[in-house]
Amino acid sequence: MKSTYKILLSSALIAGCSASAMAQASYSGYHLENYIHRYQLNPALTDTTSTEKNFVAMPILGNLNIGMRGNLHTNEVLFNRGGKTVLFTNPQVSVADALKGIGDRNKVGYSTQFDILAAGFEAFGGRNVVTLSTVIDANVMVPGSLFRLAKEGVSNQTYDISDFRANSTGYAQLQFNHQRDLSQWVPGLKAGAAFKMLFGLVNFDAYLNNATLELGENNWRAVTNGVMYANLGNMHYTTKYSEETGQYYVDGLDMDGFGVKGFGIGFDLGATYDWQDFQFSLALLDLGFISWSGTQTASTNGDQTFDTDAFSFGVEGDDAKDEWNDNMKPALFKLYQLHDLGNTGTRTRALRATLNWGVDYEFPYYRPLHFGLVNTTRFNGPFTYTDFRISANVRPVKCFSASANLAAGTYGVGFGWLANVNLKGFSFFIGMDRTFGKMAKQGLPLNSNGEFNMGMNFPF
Repeated sequence: MKSTYKILLSSALIAGCSASAMAQASYSGYHLENYIHRYQLNPALTDTTSTEKNFVAMPILGNLNIGMRGNLHTNEVLFNRGGKTVLFTNPQVSVADALKGIGDRNKVGYSTQFDILAAGFEAFGGRNVVTLSTVIDANVMVPGSLFRLAKEGVSNQTYDISDFRANSTGYAQLQFNHQRDLSQWVPGLKAGAAFKMLFGLVNFDAYLNNATLELGENNWRAVTNGVMYANLGNMHYTTKYSEETGQYYVDGLDMDGFGVKGFGIGFDLGATYDWQDFQFSLALLDLGFISWSGTQTASTNGDQTFDTDAFSFGVEGDDAKDEWNDNMKPALFKLYQLHDLGNTGTRTRALRATLNWGVDYEFPYYRPLHFGLVNTTRFNGPFTYTDFRISANVRPVKCFSASANLAAGTYGVGFGWLANVNLKGFSFFIGMDRTFGKMAKQGLPLNSNGEFNMGMNFPF
């Protein structure tokens, strides 16, 4: 199996996806009253307008979310030259064109969540939802100097390509959500909470803290410092002998089988308060942790220095994939010669918490129309982001509602929408929190910010 390092870096340079939030439900539906899955954004938010108090979700397709966010876009690393798509390293792409969209910290990644099974019902003095779902989240941060090195090649200077970060997590969660009306004690107040049992499937973290390259005319000197952790089935690293250092270093991994590698718990907490034509809401999601077992660790064991003349960034191929596989990937991977430390035991990682708060205003002259503001902040170290969304939400007839909204935040400005049909016995929604826009001919979105949401459910 190819090294996870290679896979993630390749994704960063070619896919240009996102440093994203963990997809849960559509934020375009946060203020949409008959949108069933609002409880995943705030456990106190439920469908308050439907006469059907219970529902079951279509297996797998009850609530499907795919999210991409980032500050590095596909059209900043792939270019059209001579009718062909080439990587930014191709000689036909000038240095100025290749680097004009590259920042100091280029964040890329991917996230998705889909509900395998979900059901809502009234009991225990309130409304409840039980959900079994899977979550996948992957993020990469690539320093801009690495792109400059790859494009400029050997030019007799020093490159600091420190601060490479990568993490990915995949787990299944069994969630119980309970929402209760507390207006008998505090008029207008509702509260909700969710408890989650978490089953870890894959975890990967790489902290490549330092890589300084001194490029001479005939020789390169590299000083590197990094560590990599992996929890994935019955896996182990593969190694290769380095002529430059006289030691074996990690160049990939092998996996025999796949299964649960960690256990944990999580909580969601939320509340809403109605005052005249306003509703105020606040939620804190994904408070918890997963304890991962059998951690395979690779490290430089502090700073390591080596001299080499083996690196080559010459670009000969016309195809982007050939350029990457034949020239860049082997050379870049050698920058970090990580040593296999084997199984280092258990490692506990906190969930990436999310803070949501919102204000909803019911238009007094046309009650089906609501205007909303919601802010979400995702806490994830260097991948932390915040997003504000202003929306207009309308329900002109009982069975249909829609939202149109504008989002602005860490990753720029975007347009979102959601259409929701809620018939007796059947509910369907489709939307995008951020619209993808123009696509490349390979089917890749040119802008890395996009989120797609859809689902089918059966209220009764």
